[in-house]
Amino acid sequence: MAVVLSNVNTEAGLKKLDEYLLTRSYISGYLASKDDMSVYTALSSAPKSSYVNATRWYDHISALLSGVTAEGEGVKVESSASFVASTPEVADQKAAAADEDDDSDVDLFGEETEEDKKAAEEHAASAKASTKKKESGKSSVLLDVKPWDDETDMKKLEETVRSVKMEGLLWGASKLVSVGYGIKKLQIMMTIVDDLVSVDNLIEDHFDVEPANEYIQSCDIVAFNKISMAKQILNHWLSFGTYKPKLCVSWFVVSWLLTLSEN
Repeated sequence: MAVVLSNVNTEAGLKKLDEYLLTRSYISGYLASKDDMSVYTALSSAPKSSYVNATRWYDHISALLSGVTAEGEGVKVESSASFVASTPEVADQKAAAADEDDDSDVDLFGEETEEDKKAAEEHAASAKASTKKKESGKSSVLLDVKPWDDETDMKKLEETVRSVKMEGLLWGASKLVSVGYGIKKLQIMMTIVDDLVSVDNLIEDHFDVEPANEYIQSCDIVAFNKISMAKQILNHWLSFGTYKPKLCVSWFVVSWLLTLSEN
């Protein structure tokens, strides 16, 4: 079935786009494609931050802009009505309808005019420049992963959790915590790059579906903290594994200065 969304430059259109991207990383398929580029260039500006899913998608496409190569499945963007992300079946139906009435159909995948190309290039260059200026923040997240019962193999459960790999995600320390009646839950830390990883989507797309839900009953966010630049420097220095007085003094000075700048 085709998904029809209204003009993406209106509040109603942005709301529809935001809902459409709730369970999707891209407009079509599992890679950034020309469908994403079509919708991206149709937007006159970045979505408001209140449209969480549309903003996540927009920032991600901006970051990947120079590397989009996949063809996609086809997307139709209309300036005043709607855009349609089409399945192969719908594409065949549209092709048949086009044969019957060529005059009433506009081929959006025909040759672009010089003005269209120039506008798209300027929009892409502007978005790319703004992306370079903004450094991606990082967050530390603590998850509670609960099994179905006391017979669940907790080793397999943790292996299932750590098997999830994606750009901007780093798994950390973990431990088993007693819940009661012989049942234990897994608490596990992870560090994410905010612009690349959505924790809600991670849980929905990887833990609430098969085969992960064979072991995982539920997964909740216990703590979600932004990692300041000072903490990142501290973690980097502590990774040397040796105690050096001069290094510690330097750390306190830098930490104090960064705290002032962040406030």
